[in-house]
Amino acid sequence: MLNFDEQRFVRIQSGALAQAQGIHAAISGCLERGARNLIFAGSGGAGILMGPAARLLQTRSTFPVHVELPAELVVSGSAHLGPGSVVVIPSLSGTTRESVAALEYCRERGATVIALVGHEDTPLGTAADYSFVNFAEDDTSCESFYLQSLLVALSVLQVRGEGEGLATVREELGALPELLVGVKEWFEPRAEILAKTIAGDEFHIITGSGNTWPEAFYYGMCILEEMQWIRTRPVHASDFFHGTLELVEQGVSVLVLKGEGPARALAERVEAFAPQYTDKVEVLDAGEFPLPGISPTTRELLSPVLLATVLERVSAHLEVIRDHPLTTRRYYKRVAY
Repeated sequence: MLNFDEQRFVRIQSGALAQAQGIHAAISGCLERGARNLIFAGSGGAGILMGPAARLLQTRSTFPVHVELPAELVVSGSAHLGPGSVVVIPSLSGTTRESVAALEYCRERGATVIALVGHEDTPLGTAADYSFVNFAEDDTSCESFYLQSLLVALSVLQVRGEGEGLATVREELGALPELLVGVKEWFEPRAEILAKTIAGDEFHIITGSGNTWPEAFYYGMCILEEMQWIRTRPVHASDFFHGTLELVEQGVSVLVLKGEGPARALAERVEAFAPQYTDKVEVLDAGEFPLPGISPTTRELLSPVLLATVLERVSAHLEVIRDHPLTTRRYYKRVAY
C-alpha cells in the first residue's frame, strides 16, 4: 500500500484499545460519585470525531450527554456545566489553545475532566483529572479517537446497565487493528481511483447520516479543505433536501458515506436522488468492507472507523496525485489568528 506503515498503524490502534480498562475505571468512578452529565468538548477535527460516541449515548442511554465547542463554551457558558459534570476533551497535540482554555474553565466550575491526548507532557495531558495518552499522528488519529470515545460510551452504558451484548463488542474490538489493515488492503485499488476522481473536481458535496455524519464532516473540513485546499460542502443527509439539493447539477461531485445503523436510510435517500441530476456520485458503504468474525452489532458501531480507515487510503493517493502534502498549510499554526 502507498506510504503505509502497517506495524505503526496496528501499534497505534492497539494502543487506543488498550485504554479500555483505564477509561472504564474513570467512568465508573465518576458515575459512582454521582456524575450528573457527560460533555464532549473537542476543538476542530478531534471534537468532530467524538460525534459517534455522543450520538450512541443520546440514542441508547437516558444519561444526559452534551456536545460543546470549547471556544464557545468558554465565552458563552452552559447551564449544564458544573459539579457532577464529566467533560471529555480530545486533543492530539495536547496543546490546542481553545481546549486548554476549556479545561481550565471546566475545572474552575467543579467539573471532572478526562483528556484524550497523543502526548503526556502537555497542558491537557498534565492538567486533566484523568489523562489517557495514545501517540498518533494525523493519518492514524481518526481511528484512535473514534475507538477511545467509543470506549467512553460503552463504559457509560455498561455501568448504567443500558447496553446489551457489550461483552461481545469489547471482545471483538481486540481483533480490530489487524482487521482494519485488511480493509485497507481490500480498498487500496479503489482508493487510487477515487483519489483521481476527487482530484479532478474543485468542489464536492459530502454527506452522511447517523454515526457516519461526523466522518463526512471531518473528511470534508479537515482533509479536503484544510489539508488539500479543496472546496467542500459537508451536509447531513437529513438536511440535504433542505437546501443543498439545489446545488446538484451535471458535473457536481456528490460523495455519500453510508453506515449500517438505522440512519442508513437517510443516506440512501441521497444516493437515490443525486444520480438523476449529476453524473458524479460516489458512494462509500461501510457495509461492504470485510470484517470476518465481527458481529452485526459491533459492525454498526464501527461504521465511522471503517470509513475513516479507507478514506485515509484515499488521502494517501490524493496528496501524491495533487503534489500537495497533507502537512502543507497556509494559515493553520503558521500565522496569528
